[in-house]
Amino acid sequence: MKLKKLLKLTLTGTLTMTSVTTMAGEPLKSGLNPADMNTSVRAGDDFYEYACGGWMKANPLPAAYSRYGSFDRLAEDNNKRINAILKELGSNTYTQGTIEQKLSDYYKLAMDSVRREQEGVKPVMPLIKKLEGAKTIKQLFDVQLEMAKYGDSEFYRAGMGADEKNASQNILSVNQGGLTLGQKDYYLETDEATTKIREAYKKHIVRMFQLFGFSKSQATKKMQNVFRLELELAKVSKSRTELRDPQANYNKTTLADFNAKYPNLKLEQVMNAQGLESRYMQELVVGQPAFMEGANKLLAKMKPAEYRDYMEWGVIVSAAGYLNDEVREANFDFFGRTMSGRKEDHPLWRRATSQVQSAMGQALGRIYVDKYFPAASKERMLKLVKNLQIALGERIAAQDWMDDSTKVNALLKLSTFYVKVGYPDKWIDMTKLTVDPKKSLYDNHIATLKFWNDYYIDHTAGKPVDIDDWYMTPQTVNAYYNPTTNEICFPAGILQVPFFDMTADDAFNYGAIGVVIGHEMTHGFDDQGRQFDKDGNMHDWWKASDGRNFTERTDKYADFFSQINVLPDLKANGRLTLGENLADHGGLQVAYAAFKNATKNQPLPVIDGLTADQRFFLAYAGVWAGNITEAEIRNRTKSDPHALGRWRVNGALPHIDAWYEAFGVKEGDKMFIPKSQRLQLW
Repeated sequence: MKLKKLLKLTLTGTLTMTSVTTMAGEPLKSGLNPADMNTSVRAGDDFYEYACGGWMKANPLPAAYSRYGSFDRLAEDNNKRINAILKELGSNTYTQGTIEQKLSDYYKLAMDSVRREQEGVKPVMPLIKKLEGAKTIKQLFDVQLEMAKYGDSEFYRAGMGADEKNASQNILSVNQGGLTLGQKDYYLETDEATTKIREAYKKHIVRMFQLFGFSKSQATKKMQNVFRLELELAKVSKSRTELRDPQANYNKTTLADFNAKYPNLKLEQVMNAQGLESRYMQELVVGQPAFMEGANKLLAKMKPAEYRDYMEWGVIVSAAGYLNDEVREANFDFFGRTMSGRKEDHPLWRRATSQVQSAMGQALGRIYVDKYFPAASKERMLKLVKNLQIALGERIAAQDWMDDSTKVNALLKLSTFYVKVGYPDKWIDMTKLTVDPKKSLYDNHIATLKFWNDYYIDHTAGKPVDIDDWYMTPQTVNAYYNPTTNEICFPAGILQVPFFDMTADDAFNYGAIGVVIGHEMTHGFDDQGRQFDKDGNMHDWWKASDGRNFTERTDKYADFFSQINVLPDLKANGRLTLGENLADHGGLQVAYAAFKNATKNQPLPVIDGLTADQRFFLAYAGVWAGNITEAEIRNRTKSDPHALGRWRVNGALPHIDAWYEAFGVKEGDKMFIPKSQRLQLW
């Protein structure tokens, strides 16, 4: 298919690029608050401070947060809405088995701190005692099989999902796991800050075991066993950056070969105990073979006491938030204070709301969208998405570093994006879930784990991928791109200020939600997404020279971010954040192009002394306004594939030509980089 013909087909469906926020008879606002700015700083020297300095001064970091920004404020406001739904449900009684009864009773249990104080750690002790009573590896493994029905697999993670090279079909994937701290860096790096966290973690393990009735001597021995095992697993784990390589983390094999290579992992027995029949895992994908080999060797020489203590630690960590305040506060002391720099925990209502969402998020979301998400918002969002698709198609077609053959494939992928806005067309049936108010919160938590384990196995085993599945709840303040279904999804929760404002003009909405849309679209063409075709299959659809051109350009972008000092002794990780940084760059370019298309016949006026182009970039920056602790900067730099908010602004904008023009940024300004050094991609 010729490029011009395909581009025309991509653009089909929109006759004119008109404004998507026009409200008849009402003048539209800028959507910006000038007080959020700090105009004492020059835009070209520190745009983040210029755009957001006023907001940050007026919104100091709350004690319960390690990072608090306009994004988080929306999430908090959303949590208050959700809590209002739960409080209303909790004030009534419902027939046993209805979703209202389940939500209401679960929320009441989560709010009943008096009962949890009375229960203490008793709800978990039968399992702890069973593990203590197991004296051999076989006896301990039998307990592990009992725990498997709740989705527990120990030492590794396994579950059904789309086969990345046959995306319409589900397959079992087995990946590294077993690290309480999440990534290997915390176990292996020797800088002062990481060493302090590691030593605090050891003390935390001792403290937690003591709270479950073990003496200090016993708890110390258990800590030594737990940490030794996690350290060994860390040594054979891939880094977060290495895990970003889809090809390297796709290793298809047979169950027979897996069992032969890694017999001590006992995958088949564990998955059978979870409810997955062997016939559904005759082929599987191993994410990290070196990890499996290392874990297999570790298990071969593992002593019963080490196995027991590691399993007990997993039980304690997963249970901590569902027990008495002493346990919860001890857990917060490490994960909240030490690792993130938070000064206090969230209030009870906030924690309870999160627990209900974790257990029954979509059921709660169904009520949420009925109450808070108007049909007009979905309609206007769909128009915005279409306009962004058009702009991205135009930009793909205009690139001079790509061959037409690659452009055709890219445009085909763009034209087949599956767009999801607001909420799913079908809802998960939760009839089989029982919430029993006579039982403890922990017991009901375990019941929800079993429900979801059973649901996902029944939903995926031996069945094709359901493209209508949602991977976020409707009330989530976020968005995503999924490569195996080639879908972009924008839940109702994000379609609110500061991202989306029905009363604001196009400069604001394209700069805020428009960039979010463009961001998710660009994920289809970032360093990971570009490896998947329009059907969601991982294979190389690029002309070889175009692939080299892409890598040459994006390598320089990764290096640019890796030179940023996020703290005096810590640089950003441009490789870990490359995909998200590319998506920000593409989102800005595409949203700006769509914005100019939408307003070319009706240019927007100057408001509050700011041109429409200036308001576009200020709206983008405003999304990332926020304050953050030093501990959280360190934590996110190690673990988060997103750049810190400051650098999603000050790192991204120097590569956008239109930003220079909007604010008159010139050579000599601190953020200026020569045009030849700016990323030219989408």
